[in-house]
Amino acid sequence: MADKITSLDVARRAGVSQSAVSRVFTPGASASKATIAKVRRAAEELGYRPNPLARAMITGKSRIIGLVVSYLDNQFYPIALERLSNVLQARGYHILIFMVPQDMENIGQVVQEMLDYRVDGIITASVAMSSDLTARCEAEGIPIVMFNRRQDGLNQSSVTSANVEGGRRVAEFLLAGGHRNIATIAGWEGSSTGRDRLRGFSEGLAAAGAAPLAVIDGKYDRDEAAGATRALMARDDPPDAIFVGNDHMAFSVLDTLRHELGLRVPEDVSVVGYDDVPLAAWAAYDLTTVRQPVNRMIEATVETILAQIDDPARPPQKIEIDGPLILRGSARIPEGWKQ
Repeated sequence: MADKITSLDVARRAGVSQSAVSRVFTPGASASKATIAKVRRAAEELGYRPNPLARAMITGKSRIIGLVVSYLDNQFYPIALERLSNVLQARGYHILIFMVPQDMENIGQVVQEMLDYRVDGIITASVAMSSDLTARCEAEGIPIVMFNRRQDGLNQSSVTSANVEGGRRVAEFLLAGGHRNIATIAGWEGSSTGRDRLRGFSEGLAAAGAAPLAVIDGKYDRDEAAGATRALMARDDPPDAIFVGNDHMAFSVLDTLRHELGLRVPEDVSVVGYDDVPLAAWAAYDLTTVRQPVNRMIEATVETILAQIDDPARPPQKIEIDGPLILRGSARIPEGWKQ
């Protein structure tokens, strides 16, 4: 086997110092255009590839962000992950994705693997972190930002949409449309997003002297949402509107109402979702939904994690970003309602 090509070999071929080679392959470091050209030409000729883990051991920085996710069925997350990766890459970072089950059974092992990879920071998406795991990361000097999730009792940075306000806006919209039997198929009660959207929705109804006809935990699951829809429409007093905790479940609700139960949407029952994934705008669904401002959420997440990497003493940030209710054809639109 041929000897491994090192940065010293590249430096000799390019006629520059070894530190110059390091600067060329370190994102954000300065080097002249002439030096960059010479070093990259020499590296290509020799077949040299920098080892980011070895560089991390020397510099203490891997330029890698660990991303923990557990729920990719929801179309919101693949979109968010792609944009997150693009924004981080533009800032000289890369993401290393770790999947964990919804029950979080192996999250401790996953966190340890991320620490072994010497990640500079951790972003969790649709994942909760226990206090002991958070403490372990803090002891290692690894900042954490929770994306689209917050956690009560933990002094930890988070970036979410304004879920309580979004739920409240849906309640006001449906009441203004003349609906009186309003049910909700809520997001998983174990998630802050599900609880906050339900809370805002319930508070919005209560402000008008109303209450949900029924609340069913859809667990962010397509089959659970379909079963909940059947149960609601089999009642003696079926709902005339359903607020669904995310678009992924709302698509299942619409399919069940239209193609299994033979009901008209919105003539027989209005449906409102939450997220505004691209599929919501397709003519097959035409879903009225609360838009999660994903681009602004991604920018805020990246700014927060990089700021905490640069300044470990920076206090945690709790960021909520409001998003509009997007009106389409799945819900009756009140006369004079302004989007």
